[in-house]
Amino acid sequence: MMGGIEVGIASVVVIVFLIYMGLYIPVALGLVSFLGVWLIRGNPDIAVALLSESIADTVSELVFASVPLFALMGLIVSKAGLGKDVYEVANFIFYRIRGGLGIATVAANAIFASITGSSIASASVFTRVAIPEMRRFGYKPRFTVGVVAGSSVLGMLIPPSAMLIIYAIVTEQSVGRMFIAGIIPGILLAACFGILILFLAYTFPKYVGGQDSADIAAEDWANLTWMDLVLKIIPVIVLVLVVLGGIYGGVFTPTEAGAAGSLAALVIALIKKSFSWRDLWEVLVETGYITATILFLITTASMYSRMLGVAALPTVFGEWLTSFDLNLIQLMVIYVILMVLLGTIIETASIILIVVPLFLVVLDSFNVDLVWFGIITVVGAEIGLLTPPLGISCFVIKSAINDPTVSLADIFAGAFPFAVMMFIVLMVLIAFPQLSLYLLQIGYV
Repeated sequence: MMGGIEVGIASVVVIVFLIYMGLYIPVALGLVSFLGVWLIRGNPDIAVALLSESIADTVSELVFASVPLFALMGLIVSKAGLGKDVYEVANFIFYRIRGGLGIATVAANAIFASITGSSIASASVFTRVAIPEMRRFGYKPRFTVGVVAGSSVLGMLIPPSAMLIIYAIVTEQSVGRMFIAGIIPGILLAACFGILILFLAYTFPKYVGGQDSADIAAEDWANLTWMDLVLKIIPVIVLVLVVLGGIYGGVFTPTEAGAAGSLAALVIALIKKSFSWRDLWEVLVETGYITATILFLITTASMYSRMLGVAALPTVFGEWLTSFDLNLIQLMVIYVILMVLLGTIIETASIILIVVPLFLVVLDSFNVDLVWFGIITVVGAEIGLLTPPLGISCFVIKSAINDPTVSLADIFAGAFPFAVMMFIVLMVLIAFPQLSLYLLQIGYV
């Protein structure tokens, strides 16, 4: 019979191998968890009992109800065309600046993230909305896809964020506190993306393109008034006030805010007359698919965490790291490198569910604020959305763009400067924890 440590270490290797071979991640987690407990205890009945208990405990958590509710709200918002409205407003504000439509895409993505919380939804919507417009205004293909890919990651950091919810569940932190902690880092990342676009536009104008975009935009929007823009942005403001205002004002729990936001989004879609019964059915089906996918992943990751607990690997791993007498900076360097490397092969939720429990034991000795650590975790893992071979945001853009002249390599190359900027922002967030904790420390919640 194999020892627990040997099984725990082997399980990590086997899971990575299975994922590389193309096996569905939750299936790999569940299969390895079951076999791991069986090998450790030598009894399949114990494995069934332990894993069944983990399923029951996971799905009974009320906070998981926020997953389908926020997914539903995001899909309704997408169907109602609010992404297009936000983009038009941002375009009108920034088109006079060189590289302005790129900055407009970042700004629109940041606003859109505050009402959807999904990088995948942002990538899908703005591929269809922003890329055709930027190409029409003369921007180069590689730059346009890079901007959309880079700015789409804001959806996982700016609240409400599904990844922050999952992290809060794993570490038993307040979802509301995690949301508040994500505000300043999210704004900082969006601002840095804007600075990067300005740098590229003035330093490498041939790479960016769009030199005549201001003249074209001036003709397009000659008859557009500020009142038109206000009417386009009011629905977004309403949703932000309902969801984030409700949470931060103490009116709603995060789960209740998801329900209120979904209802408000549906009312707005009906008022705009941009939502049919067929759209409603498609949204409900897609919500079910997203929910089933995420909860299946969370459930199997919970199984895996329990298997690692039976194997005592988190404790041994913590003791092993402690034996090196690392300081916090050295520990964070190891953690960030691990996050970025895993982000290239595993999507963010899986990384949070698998890796974070391993480091919790070590973090206790450093008295680390787990809210700050959560922001670092999400940003570090999100870099993987833009890097090969997985790069989920890049794959979403490739599937949605429907342009054979733009290859997957072009999308990864365009996203690379934004991945580098994310890494720089990550270093800043590690060096200055107050950026994540300031709003909490001044008693904002």
